[in-house]
Amino acid sequence: MAKPRYKTTNWKQYNQALINRGSLTFWIDEDAIQHWKQLKQGNRGRPRLFSDLAITTALMVKRVFSMPLRGLQGFINSIFKLAQLPLLCPHYSCISK
Repeated sequence: MAKPRYKTTNWKQYNQALINRGSLTFWIDEDAIQHWKQLKQGNRGRPRLFSDLAITTALMVKRVFSMPLRGLQGFINSIFKLAQLPLLCPHYSCISK
């Protein structure tokens, strides 16, 4: 059975739909921004710099975009820079542990 072909009549809308396919939007919650860094953990030893939320978020982005860890660190840092947020991505060696 052959695939049906459709005649495009509204080229302006069709072209805009193709352009919108490449659009990428990130929404960062205010609560996530406030809890990005680890507060006090209450245990002995070296304190953690980043919360579990930060590491989990980085791992989700890594999984969605199939990125290596070093590329992920640069990608998330560039998102924060574009959003003008004073945050940093956890180091790739911190994410992998």
